[in-house]
Amino acid sequence: MGIEPRRIKLLLILAIAAIFHCTSVRCIHTEEEFTEELLLKPLPDRKVLAHFHFTNSLPPTKVHGRHHRLFPKAIYQLVQKFSIREMELSFTQGRWDYERWGGFDPLSSANAKPPGVELWALFDVPIDQIDATWRNLTHALSGLFCASINFLESSATYASPHWSFRPSLVNDDHKINDAEHIINYDKTKGPSSRLRYGSLPREAVCTENLTPWLKLLPCRDKAGLAALMDRPSIYRGFYHSQRLYVLSSEFNSEKTEKQHEGIMLQQTLTLVLQPSNVQTTGNINKQALQPSWSISSLFGRELIGQCLLAKSSSVFLELERTLVEKLESARKDNTNTSLVVGTNYPSFHLNTVPDRVLKETTVSESMSGMPDGSIMFEFLVDKYNESHPLNVGLTWKAPVVWLSLLAPFRANRFLMGSGNARGSIVISLKADKSHKKIWVDDGVYALPGVAGCHISLLVFQVVPWYVRLYFHTFQVFIDGQPRPIWDVVKKMQISPAEDRKSPGVMEIELEIPCNTSSAALIVNFDKSKSTVQLYTEVLLVPLATPDFSMPYNVITLTCTVLALYFGSLLNVLRRRIGEEERYLKSKAAMGGGRLMQLLSKFSSKFKGKTGDSTSSGLRLHKVLLVVFLAVALHYYLSSK
Repeated sequence: MGIEPRRIKLLLILAIAAIFHCTSVRCIHTEEEFTEELLLKPLPDRKVLAHFHFTNSLPPTKVHGRHHRLFPKAIYQLVQKFSIREMELSFTQGRWDYERWGGFDPLSSANAKPPGVELWALFDVPIDQIDATWRNLTHALSGLFCASINFLESSATYASPHWSFRPSLVNDDHKINDAEHIINYDKTKGPSSRLRYGSLPREAVCTENLTPWLKLLPCRDKAGLAALMDRPSIYRGFYHSQRLYVLSSEFNSEKTEKQHEGIMLQQTLTLVLQPSNVQTTGNINKQALQPSWSISSLFGRELIGQCLLAKSSSVFLELERTLVEKLESARKDNTNTSLVVGTNYPSFHLNTVPDRVLKETTVSESMSGMPDGSIMFEFLVDKYNESHPLNVGLTWKAPVVWLSLLAPFRANRFLMGSGNARGSIVISLKADKSHKKIWVDDGVYALPGVAGCHISLLVFQVVPWYVRLYFHTFQVFIDGQPRPIWDVVKKMQISPAEDRKSPGVMEIELEIPCNTSSAALIVNFDKSKSTVQLYTEVLLVPLATPDFSMPYNVITLTCTVLALYFGSLLNVLRRRIGEEERYLKSKAAMGGGRLMQLLSKFSSKFKGKTGDSTSSGLRLHKVLLVVFLAVALHYYLSSK
């Protein structure tokens, strides 16, 4: 039986519509994806770095719809309500030690955050609505993460940087092509940025912030890598930073290319922990060895499997570049042992066989043939379960001393001058002598001694509104010698502070020679004298300090008075005086015998009427006395 022509025509129309639909949406993947990773890395100062990384991807709404299986609804609603193109929020406790833990690798560059709360967001709304959108976003995030982020709503607490934050730096495919997508120029108002930045350095970080962060994960902390997040283990570390990053292409008014399709949510937790157990091998002095550790010793539990909703789940153990160089030199004494095969090595031992070994190849290694990159051991979590848990561990067999790869320059900031009224802010840059070559551009190294070699540095400084910077006093010193500003400064953006309205913002891009040993930026300041004080003829009148015990005293006194008043009144009104008198008389009569009872009954017939009137009068007098006392007490209290 053949197919009807009308049905064939309908099938052709549906096929053509599917082809056009695939072309319009670029045939992108229409399923949600969730992945989880854990990176463990030994540090030179006998500590361990643990970095959790969770990625949740959502296809565009026009393809996937508004119903989600994995992606958190709260984040989706934030993106849709406030038209967020990109946002990053971090909660940090402690300070990243660049000199001991490194500062030149991608992990520290992206996840080393300042103490407290830091928030920046890029919006896709009209310029005149950005400030109002920012304020609403801070309130929403404050309620979502149980933090004081709403304090950033005031214009005196946030800034609008132009060059310091480069959005869409997830990878090369997600870069925004030009700064014009971030800054819109208005001839009457000057440059206006769509990006807002704010920070709360004194915000305390605790489990109240971590719990809502974990609720955004599909399995929360009940399964997968998040099940390792034992609260005492996390908060007793030397450094703790939880980060949330959102990248969206739902609102693409500039029609930029090579952007992430849909919404991507990244959640990272970076920890620096001290191993609790220190094991040694042989007769080697335990103080000379690095501490041995495992997942169970760091987090108090083993990994019993992955989150069932995760597409992939892996644990990585990284040996950084400088450590590999030391291990390679130790391997030369034992030619039968390879550095990238098995679990037993000359200087350390792995208690679990890795599923894969990844070896980094750098530019210098490809040219010289000598190992110059890091090594990473991968362990697939889906192979393990509750009966066969994963407990990746590293045991050192020989002393190894190394240093993390530092950034070409170390930055410090301090104050000069005497007193609190005025002084100078100094930003000091010192070159790291261990760098024989400096990374200048993507895939390009330059030697510091080569003529014409320059390195670009970007300085972003935000000061409170009450600190007045005198930008005409700005000075630049290179290797201790003053230099003309425009010989070193490539471009500068300055936003002076306004009293109680906006902070002072300074963005400077420097271009200094690669062989520079030190550089310093100095600018003078003084503190605003716009404080308000109230004076009498002689003395300063301090503001009233509330006494929080007063409500208790008032409540206690009021309840006591009411209890006495109503207690006495109810006692008088409800008390039966006549019955009590008759009961007492009957009791006394019973004590005198039968004759006394008969006499009392006989006398009560003649005196009962008079006795009732007497008791009623006595009761009325008592009521009037209580009312009089209550009125007098009320008048006394009101007059006071």
